Amino acid sequence: MAKEFIVISRQDAVARTGAPYVNLKCANLEGVENICVWDTPKTGGPKVGQLVTFISIRDNQGKKSAGQLDTIVGKFPTEDHPLYKLIPRPIKRKQWDDTFEKLLSYCTDEKLADIIRKQAAQLFEPYSKYPAATNVHHAFPGGLLNHTWQMLHMLEGLYPCYPYPKDIKVERVILAILFHDWGKLCEYNTEGENQENRFLLGHIYMSANYLNGILREEGIEKREINFIVHCVLAHHGELEYGSPVLPCIPEASLVNYLDNISAKADVYQTTGNMEKSFALGTNVIK
Repeated sequence: MAKEFIVISRQDAVARTGAPYVNLKCANLEGVENICVWDTPKTGGPKVGQLVTFISIRDNQGKKSAGQLDTIVGKFPTEDHPLYKLIPRPIKRKQWDDTFEKLLSYCTDEKLADIIRKQAAQLFEPYSKYPAATNVHHAFPGGLLNHTWQMLHMLEGLYPCYPYPKDIKVERVILAILFHDWGKLCEYNTEGENQENRFLLGHIYMSANYLNGILREEGIEKREINFIVHCVLAHHGELEYGSPVLPCIPEASLVNYLDNISAKADVYQTTGNMEKSFALGTNVIK
């Protein structure tokens, strides 16, 4: 029996034989399925957000797969389609602006506040087109915007009740969150395909380097730049997770915690019932 899904995430791979295939995470009103589609080149097959119908799905001890001949690629659904809401969509501009209005009310460093205001306006559009990852979290067009906004939105509520607010310079946290994943614009294209700079440079370096350049051009004092850039460099929290340095100021730890909350909440959201999540290190129960 044919089944229609919407593609939540896609990961391209090549078998030992050299044959290309894609691992798709697909959803419909019945739940989420991980399906491997064989003999699918990078330029072919369904993309994230696109509908796909499987005429038949083979199940080998829980590992599901289909061939190209069993796969019918559909359209990108409109809002009236029953599967449209199963994939997250970029947040609206008003949500973004409202969050920054609140966060800027906490700021006392006017020079840094002006930079935040300017960069927030410029980054909304590109962030609304790019994913935050290929398959781990926020792996959909606009996922980069939603992930960044979620961190900032949580900061709205967390900063006023932080145990030692005088230890935190909130402008550092806002700027670090705004730019912590900026390098994803260079790691991927809008469809989530890897670009060479993902492997040559990595998003952490590219994000820190870009932000460093902006702050220098704006005439920010060198030591203050170091504190802000440190928050970007340390946002993965641990060396084994790719962080070039460990958080050593409270602002950096706060960025790391917010990044983890947003990312792991999205993994819980997009992982199917009883499915093992390697990012969480456990099976998810719904």
